[in-house]
Amino acid sequence: MEDFASVHPAGAIGKKLLRVEELMHRGEAIPRVFETTPMSEVIYEMSRKGLGMTTVASPDDKLLGIISDGDLRRLLEKSPAPLKLVAGDCMTRTPKSISGRELATSALARMEELKITSLVVVDAVGTILGVVHIHDLWRTQMF
Repeated sequence: MEDFASVHPAGAIGKKLLRVEELMHRGEAIPRVFETTPMSEVIYEMSRKGLGMTTVASPDDKLLGIISDGDLRRLLEKSPAPLKLVAGDCMTRTPKSISGRELATSALARMEELKITSLVVVDAVGTILGVVHIHDLWRTQMF
């Protein structure tokens, strides 16, 4: 069945068999900061990469957390000096992630259920491989 998707990638069935790894942002396109990154640089990275979030990574590229646009808005409401903080102070420590081998349809269903716009793609040990955004899934017109 997986071969069908590669042979007929433009067909409706082929689109429904797309894997997350085929649609995710990878390499330099992944928004990435470290726990010690100042919030001014976090905001810059989020704006530069345009996914409405950034991963927070360990030095060995393990996923430690994420910071979303919503997290930033809540931070601005609560903190008297948000730019004096660092990513580790503001990140969501239990980010939602997915395997690159999952079907894109599963990723979309999960995002809709959780009311989020991005999932971090990780391997079995939590290394960041990419980010899939809901717009990446919508662009395939698989639905």
